[in-house]
Amino acid sequence: MPDDEAELELTFNHDGRSYDLGTGYGHIAIGVDDLDETLARLKEQGIEPEREPYTVREGGSRLCFVQDPDGYRIELIERSPAPREGRST
Repeated sequence: MPDDEAELELTFNHDGRSYDLGTGYGHIAIGVDDLDETLARLKEQGIEPEREPYTVREGGSRLCFVQDPDGYRIELIERSPAPREGRST
């Protein structure tokens, strides 16, 4: 919701695809201020992204997926992409 500090997005596949870990949801999504810094902190704990951060569409937010210890997928979405040295936005 606008102006809320926390946001939880639950997704569900309406197209009949099943989930490997039950039928409740596909993944959760969490907004982070700095995706690279978040991934660096997670790496210190032995958590690696499924693949390098990417955008779904031009101008969209950067995102990537990690897994929790039980294997559930967590989508990390950079809230407000800021220009970084050596990175185009």
